[in-house]
Parts: sequence; C-alpha cells; structure tokens
Amino acid sequence: MSTLPLAQTIHRAGTWSGPAEICTLDYEERFLRRKKLETINGTAFLVDLAQTTSLDHGDALELQDGRLIQITAAQEALFEVVGEDLARLAWHIGNRHTPCQIQPDHLRIQADPVIGHMLEHLGARVRSVTATFTPEGGAYGHGRTHSHEHVATAHAH
Repeated sequence: MSTLPLAQTIHRAGTWSGPAEICTLDYEERFLRRKKLETINGTAFLVDLAQTTSLDHGDALELQDGRLIQITAAQEALFEVVGEDLARLAWHIGNRHTPCQIQPDHLRIQADPVIGHMLEHLGARVRSVTATFTPEGGAYGHGRTHSHEHVATAHAH
C-alpha cells in the first residue's frame, strides 16, 4: 500500500513561482484542514494542515518532496446581484453572514434562493450565473471562519 504525498505548507498567491500541477476546487472545498485531493492530471495527495484554512485562487500547496500544487477556483452556480444601491444590498447580504464577492457594478453570492428572493424584495435584480467565487476575506483579511447559526436566545444584535 503506497502512501499519498503529503501537503502541509501553503504558499499564498503572489508569494511563489515555478511549475505546479493544478487542483480545482469550489468555494466550499477550499475551506479545509485534512482532506484527500486530486489534481486535474490525476495526482492524488493528502492535505494535512495545522488548522482549518481557507485557500484562495492562486495559492499553492507544497508537497513534502517540494512539488507545488496550484489551487484554482472552480466554476460554480452563483447569483449576480445588481441594483441602484449596491452598498445597501451588500449590507443586507453581510447581515446574514453570507459570503459576497464585491465588484464595482455587481455583487456575487452563492445561489441561495432565500437570499435571492430577499434581495429582489429590496429592489435588486438577481440572475443566475456560472463563475468562479472569490468572496471578500473578512474584516481582518484572514479569509473565513466557521459559519455560525443565529439562535435568538443565544445573542442579539
């Protein structure tokens, strides 16, 4: 039984160069700690990080033998949101702890019909698209954290 190559080192986008195999992952798949992955060429490897980490498009995982695996964002089902007041729409998205990719003329969110319906009631135009999803990283620029559910008795805003 052969053991899989092990990746325990991350090189953030822009901090590495050189040849690399490519591993394409969607937004949810890029949030991991320990997981078996496979490159587009079929190379299987095991990611074993010290803590759960959000990988970004362009990051690289370094295998123990020095080979690099570039992470690319997969195409996925999203909603593209446009409207007269994008800042207001973005606030409502953020108030629901929904990841959001912000562009000058539109927002992108995961295709959640409940959030899409809410946004339409706020005057947004929502259309389905297939694209890569690279939402904002959060207030401290460290990617995302585990999601949490609101419980009315647990805390109030």
